[in-house]
Amino acid sequence: MTYQEKKSIVSLISVILIFGSYCLYMYPRYPGDLDSPETFRYWGSFVLILTLFSIVAHIMISIIFNIVFRMTTKEKEPRFEDELDKLIALKANRNSFFVFIIGFLLAMGSLIIFQPSQMMFMILIASGFISDLTGSVTKLYHYRRGV
Repeated sequence: MTYQEKKSIVSLISVILIFGSYCLYMYPRYPGDLDSPETFRYWGSFVLILTLFSIVAHIMISIIFNIVFRMTTKEKEPRFEDELDKLIALKANRNSFFVFIIGFLLAMGSLIIFQPSQMMFMILIASGFISDLTGSVTKLYHYRRGV
């Protein structure tokens, strides 16, 4: 298994763990009242803190992964990306953005059909999570099967 495959697997697992642990942390704090200003404050803080938490956690997990990779294999991580790496990254970004745009359109569609505003936030957050998973799975797929 190559460095890129291992990195994709670690990224996939970390996305699931970060999102799952954050949702478990925030779920008990849900205000419950559907149309109060506190609900919008809750969802706004949910998205902003999730974004910051996710960025910091991804950086820490990447550093730990590189340390463990170097200790276990006695190899250095690749310092450059070749054309195949760039092509796979482009395909992963394309698929990831496509999934997020579909989620965004569904979230806006939920407002059109008079669903509660919480539904829009849930769809946006879920589409962000699924798009992140899609990017990692796409990278893993193309590294294993080729482009």
